[in-house]
Amino acid sequence: MIKQGFSRSSYDSCVYIQKLHGGDYIYLLLYVDDMLIASKSKVEIDKLKTKLGKEFETKNLGAAKKILGMEIRRERTNRKLFLSQKGYLERVVERFGMKGAKSVVTPLAPHFRLSGNQSPTTAEDKAYMEHVPYASAVGSLMYAMVCTRPDISQAVSVVSRFMANPGKTHWEAVKWILRYLKGTIDTCLCFGGDACHISGFVDSDYAGDLDRRRSTTGYVFQIHGAPVSWRSMLQSTVALSTTEAEYMAVAEGVKEALWLRGLLDDLGMKQECVKLSCDSQSALHLAKNQVHHARTKHIDVRYHFVRDVVEEGNISLTKVHTDENPADMLTKVVSGSKFQHCLNLLNIIPYSSKI
Repeated sequence: MIKQGFSRSSYDSCVYIQKLHGGDYIYLLLYVDDMLIASKSKVEIDKLKTKLGKEFETKNLGAAKKILGMEIRRERTNRKLFLSQKGYLERVVERFGMKGAKSVVTPLAPHFRLSGNQSPTTAEDKAYMEHVPYASAVGSLMYAMVCTRPDISQAVSVVSRFMANPGKTHWEAVKWILRYLKGTIDTCLCFGGDACHISGFVDSDYAGDLDRRRSTTGYVFQIHGAPVSWRSMLQSTVALSTTEAEYMAVAEGVKEALWLRGLLDDLGMKQECVKLSCDSQSALHLAKNQVHHARTKHIDVRYHFVRDVVEEGNISLTKVHTDENPADMLTKVVSGSKFQHCLNLLNIIPYSSKI
């Protein structure tokens, strides 16, 4: 690719970029033996395909309809693109025997308070769990979560903590997620609009982990109105206050924002400043105020890089009301109505009700 005049992205080694004479770009995205080519010029795409065909044995599948298990649907008149994993999820639900199960409206329910204490202790329970495909099911859920389903991030993050020694309650939680996916099999990410701006939301749930009392970080970033990056994870250290937990979450969000900003700069879509929203006023004050005091001086110095980034103007931290923060669903179990509101904010919709 480099011989053909392409350069490899500094932020993603699977992305190759070439600037064309007219100022437009052509992109090649490579994952093992799967490839996507994108450009405004069909002529340039055909030229690149011809060059690749001379070097390798290739198969031209035309306009992209599927890549790595993800299905791509377009509405060119409305300038909308939909990304889903319907076929993959149908196979997953059937594989784990949940095809005839009753569907549910949230990935996890409040009664699932999972902890290590629910791991099997008796020989009978251990023997039962040996025949349960727990790791395989969680792995299948993880792939859906990473590709197109941010709505199950928090639930999958929770059940994945017990991979080493899962119990019956943990398995019931996994089956609950599968029941949720069965009822939302047609859910997709809906991209649309002309402006290519990154906007992000970050949140944390204080001391939600029942085993070690660590807090949960959740963030989600949108481009063209739909999520492109999201995460729900336990924080590496125990936070001593909600402010500290939120501040640590902001630090993770800022790191992801800088990476996305750099990637889009490589793609020729320069971002002057990335907007990152948080619902904690105290965490925002801490990020913008260089003064140390007794209640925050213990916070690890690595998290204070946020202040430098904000001061440089690369990231704009703003306040968002908790009710309008979609990252809330990535940190804890929320009610059905709140969960649906978060999905609407992120343009995660059933394809049948596309907007």
